[in-house]
Amino acid sequence: MTDQSVPSRSFSASAPLRGRVAIPGDKSISHRSLMLSALAVGESRVTGLLEGHDVLATAAAMRAMGASIERQGDGEWRIRGVGVGGLLQPREALDMGNSGTSTRLLMGLVASHPITATFVGDASLSGRPMGRVIDPLSAMGADISASPGGRLPLMVRGLSPAIPLAYRLPMASAQVKSAVLLAGLNTPGITEVIEPVPTRDHSERMLRGFGADLTVETGPDGTRHIRIRGEAELKPQTIAVPGDPSSAAFFIVAALLVPGSDVVIANVGLNPTRAGLIEVLRAMGGDIELLDMREVGGEPVADLRVRHSALKGIAVDPAVAPSMIDEFPILFVAAALAKGRTVTTGLDELRVKESDRLSVMAAGLAAIGARVEECEDGLVIDGTGGDPLSGGATIAGHLDHRICMSFAIAGLVSKAPVTIDDMAPVATSFPGFEALLEGLQG
Repeated sequence: MTDQSVPSRSFSASAPLRGRVAIPGDKSISHRSLMLSALAVGESRVTGLLEGHDVLATAAAMRAMGASIERQGDGEWRIRGVGVGGLLQPREALDMGNSGTSTRLLMGLVASHPITATFVGDASLSGRPMGRVIDPLSAMGADISASPGGRLPLMVRGLSPAIPLAYRLPMASAQVKSAVLLAGLNTPGITEVIEPVPTRDHSERMLRGFGADLTVETGPDGTRHIRIRGEAELKPQTIAVPGDPSSAAFFIVAALLVPGSDVVIANVGLNPTRAGLIEVLRAMGGDIELLDMREVGGEPVADLRVRHSALKGIAVDPAVAPSMIDEFPILFVAAALAKGRTVTTGLDELRVKESDRLSVMAAGLAAIGARVEECEDGLVIDGTGGDPLSGGATIAGHLDHRICMSFAIAGLVSKAPVTIDDMAPVATSFPGFEALLEGLQG
């Protein structure tokens, strides 16, 4: 790897990866633990919080709206909340950096409080449409003024009391679901989200844990009906955040691809709405063993032992996409070294992430020697059968942390180094990524 004083990095063919690694806390759970603690009455304590830029943006925003949030010397975070309905008017714009999760969920919180908040972000976030959240929150009475295309900067003028609604999600989106449920916290009556396809359920689990009156029913057609009773009083909690499965994904695939590797990844959250990648990699022949299965704070957790494996291409069932939507970039790298063809479909959502992940991954993989075809809603990849990729290219990361990390792993199994133009965005979700990777290389 190159000098870490510059943002570009080169990643080269690796010796076997061996050892035990502890990954940062789950980003989804970290965001929600800060938000709900800030709405509880009393002091909550959180350990294992992901201290990346995205989560710190959430912490800063909740402080700006009245919560007391402090990090202790031992890494524990203590949050004294303002109570549901108690958010204060922020004095300045809320800077979301690169965090779409922070933006969409906080828009939900503000929508049902009698305050006005302006949301700003970096160039990448400012290019991402927010219409899918604006629509239901506007129906609840919030007045939202956005930049052209429903983008940031935007201003949310909350309505209190807001108007409860029953909202059917037009697409699978845990962020939209969560935004509506969070708006429902301070809305009189019952707010309902109808979910045609199950998505990650951290919000439901954590809202119940904090004492919200929330029910989930599955209809005869398989739809989930999630109902929350508003004007809730949340109780402070002690939360241990498990390791992020989306961060673990890079080490899982690295260990599967680099010959001779044998790695244990500790304390990985295995919420069934997030564990699709493990299911898919096992179907491809990946040797992934779950050790010490346990439950932490209502979330299933295990240590993963991953060993180098000869992978084979498969057709990935689009029904698993919501449970691994963030992991497809690194799955594409695994597919590039599998034997045979891997086909993915139903991935339209990847085109509106931090970057157009289908287009960016297709171009980058082709540049380092993979055989890949970009389709409207997925990629078709013909793998090398385990042979290294040619490498030798500089990849534009497009300010997208998952693109950057995916091509870093691709560099470990390439004949010539793979250079990523700017690794700085990785700090948004995975501070210390490179150091942990180097530690496994001995």
